Amino acid sequence: MTIACSTNDLASQQLGAYLDALAAAQPVPGGGAVAGVTLAQANALGSMVVGYALGKPKFAAHNATHHAAHAMFEQARREAITLANNDATAYGALNALWKLPKDDPARSGFADAVRAAIRAPESTLQLAHNTLCTLEVLVGTTSASLRSDLAIAIDLALVAASAAQANVRINLPSLSDETERALVSARTEAFLAASHTLALALRARMQP
Repeated sequence: MTIACSTNDLASQQLGAYLDALAAAQPVPGGGAVAGVTLAQANALGSMVVGYALGKPKFAAHNATHHAAHAMFEQARREAITLANNDATAYGALNALWKLPKDDPARSGFADAVRAAIRAPESTLQLAHNTLCTLEVLVGTTSASLRSDLAIAIDLALVAASAAQANVRINLPSLSDETERALVSARTEAFLAASHTLALALRARMQP
């Protein structure tokens, strides 16, 4: 089986090539890659917004917080791309197992493959929530002229969270353990709800 993008490929791939791969009738890259790339863009915008405030006398009181936020955005941007590739790898493996007869010995790893296909988007969802928490410290402490960029970063982080949870939901029925399904569902739905609440609160605070 061939996976369309490796971790290094996705991080350095030309936009047009990525979109061509995304548009192709193949299992990956798909929604998981979109969630990760969208989240990476949210963090990149966060880095840009806070970068304009670093070292500026007007924002000196927030300098330590801003430096910490910038470091978190940079780390999260890289992690989001890694998660996008992890999602593609995990789903590619699961998709290959789905095509095998149920009595094929190679399907013995199916349960673990399902868990891996859930783990990647769940991690993306959690990272999206953490990104929103970091974006929160920029509201009211960065340049008003960058308000639209900050708003877009918030929106993108929420879209990434929603997209990641969609991938969790689509794979949950393949978990055979009912208790495990319920625990994963409750945990991830709580993260998504918290992300929605926080994003809406931040956007409300940014109204002129």
